[in-house]
Parts: sequence; C-alpha cells; structure tokens
Amino acid sequence: MSHQSAPKRHYHIVLLVMLVFFVISFITNILNSIIVDVKESFDLSLAMTGLLPFSFFIAYGVMSIPAGFLSEKYGNKALLTFSFVLMTLAAIVFVLAPSYVVFSFTLFTLGSCMAILQVIINPMLRIAGGEEHFAFNSVAAQLVFGAASFASPHLYKYLVDDSSSENLAAYLRSFVPENLPWASLYVVFAVLSFLLLIIVLITKYPKFEKAEDEKSGDSSSYLDLLKNKYTLLFFIGIFCYVGIEQGIGNWISQFLSEYHQIDPQTGGANTVAYFWAMLTFGCLLGLVLLKVMDSRKLLIAATIATIGCLILALTSSAQIALVAFPLLGFCISVMWSIIFSLALNSVKAHHGSLSGILCTGIAGGAIMPLIVGLIGGATSLKTGMFFLILPLIFILSIGFWAKPLITNKTIGSKKDS
Repeated sequence: MSHQSAPKRHYHIVLLVMLVFFVISFITNILNSIIVDVKESFDLSLAMTGLLPFSFFIAYGVMSIPAGFLSEKYGNKALLTFSFVLMTLAAIVFVLAPSYVVFSFTLFTLGSCMAILQVIINPMLRIAGGEEHFAFNSVAAQLVFGAASFASPHLYKYLVDDSSSENLAAYLRSFVPENLPWASLYVVFAVLSFLLLIIVLITKYPKFEKAEDEKSGDSSSYLDLLKNKYTLLFFIGIFCYVGIEQGIGNWISQFLSEYHQIDPQTGGANTVAYFWAMLTFGCLLGLVLLKVMDSRKLLIAATIATIGCLILALTSSAQIALVAFPLLGFCISVMWSIIFSLALNSVKAHHGSLSGILCTGIAGGAIMPLIVGLIGGATSLKTGMFFLILPLIFILSIGFWAKPLITNKTIGSKKDS
C-alpha cells in the first residue's frame, strides 16, 4: 500500500488571504471614523446618516448566499478579480463625483464586494494553510483585521490634517473638493484595490477541493436548514451581534462630539481606533478563556459586562466615556466567534450553506445603526444608543438556550483527558 504524502501547504495563498482581510477591514470600518464629517459635508439628519452604514451592510444581506453559488460556478480567481475591479471603479466614481447619492451607491458596491470576498476567503484559508492550522490562521486573520481597523482612523486623521500643504496628504486631497478632505480616503482605497487586483492576477492558484460540508449546496440544503429553529435563532444572533458592533462603532464619534464636544477628527477618531484595538485584543484573550470555560458561560459573562459598560459610556462624564467606549470593543470581542461556532456545532450537515445564511445576518450592521439614527432623530442620540440593550438581551439568551451537539474542548474536560 503506497504511503500517502502530507497535503501540500500553499503559504502564498495564506498570505494573499491575510492581505484581503486587511483591505476588507480597512475599507469597512473607516465609516465609523468619517461619519461625522460625512454628516456635516452633506448636511444630513441622524436618520439620513444612519442610512450610510445601511447602504454598506445591507449588501451582505443581498450578496452572501448568491456569492456561495457564484464561488461554486466560477472559482476563486475569477471572483477575486471581479471584486477588486468593481471596488477600484466604485472608489474612483465617488472621487470623481462626490455626493450623498453616489457615496451611498459606492458603499453598497463596496459592501457587495466584501460579501463575495468573505464567502471565498474562509474556505481558501482552511485548505491553503491546512485544516489542522485553521483555528490558528483564523486568529491571525482576526489580528490582521483588527490591525487594519486600528490603522484606518489614523490614515483619516493624517489626510484631513491641513497643517502641512507640502506632503502626500495635500497631494491626495487635491483630487477631491476642498470642503471634502475625507473623500481623499477613497483615492487611497482605489489604489489599494488596484494593487490587490494586480496581486490576484499574478498569483498562481492550486486547485482547491472544498470539504463536502463546506460547499454551498443546492436550494434544498437551505430549505432543510430553514426548517431547523436553531438556524433562525443563530441567524438572529449574528444579526444582533453585527448590529451592536456597528451600532456602537458608527455612533461613538457623533456621541462624543454631541455630548462632550470632543473633536471627531482627533479624539473621536482615536476612540474609534481604540475600540477596534480592544476588540482585537479581546479576541486573543477570548481564545485563552475558551480553553478553560464553556463558551456559553463566557458569552453570558461578556454580554452582562457589555450592558454595564454601555450604560456607563452613555450616562457618565467625558473621561469615563473615553474609557468605556473602547472597553465595549473588549467586552463584545468574543461574541462573533462563540455565536458562529455554537451555530455550526448545533447542526449536523450543510455547514457551507449555514455559513451563507449566517453571513447574511451581517446585514444587522445595516439595520441597527439606522434604528439608532431614527430613534436619535426623533428623540436623542443617547436614547437611540440605549436601544442596543435589546439585541444584547437576545445574545444573553443564547448562553441559556444553546444546546450544541459538540461543546468547546476545555482543559481538564473529559474529552481532553
């Protein structure tokens, strides 16, 4: 009997996936920092401002499941190429014709591309880096994601700082109207997307075989899953989590500006950057904690801490708010991975289709900031942000009703001995 050789690892593909994660995060989470500037530039109400993250994240609701079918039909290289061509064009169109309507359309286009990329790159990472290293590589990808979320507010601060007229920032601002310096970010995004397009085109792709339970499957697999009440409950869980993450992140700067007179271009951008940095740091600590405690108990503890922190951030002094908002990033950091893994461990089959349904839940990032904006416009932003306690209560409930077929492996558990 011939000895089977170990499967070949494709580290250049792992590196490409990390680069794609960086760009996704860099472009996605910049909206948290620039939203106050956009509101003022286009003279928007809180509700109209809330429509901006809606334009971006609703694309996940529209594109996640079709992206699964497209990836089966056309393969990774074709879809990666298409996404980066579209991203480059969308950013250029906004730079050439900056207006609220064009910006909303640009955000929807970028969101659609991000949805396609998210569906492609996770299976790519699992196969290219090896199944046994997938957990480690996923954490590395989370770190890259967090680093980009931390870096993009600093790029924004650099670009809108007009104290020096002879630097690169001044050159990039020359492409956009003088009263919209933040729009120069989209010059950078166009260049970044174009560079990634070149890298995607020159990269050699091995033939990837997806595991049977990772394939998107046909419509019957979706119907089977939708008959399972846990599919819907975990979909709502993901919907609530992304809604909370974006509902906080998108309104930090506006809240600090409105209630504590903190400049969005400096203090506001810094606080947003620290929110994402703490979210990343929390992911690392979460991995350690998941080795020593049941994920459902950790989810309950994290959610209670989040509710307490949110109340503090919204009702206390400026000094406390500046600490409490980044701490919220730390408190919510474990929620995504726990909810996603509990979902996958609660159904026996069709994990690829289930991932598509769960990723559709990312549309929560569209709905929650919009609800906060609508309530904020009718009453006050503080009241609007208090609304986020409702989705937090739903996430808290998951810790009590989730009954996974497989629980997370902890040190000292029977499965570990």
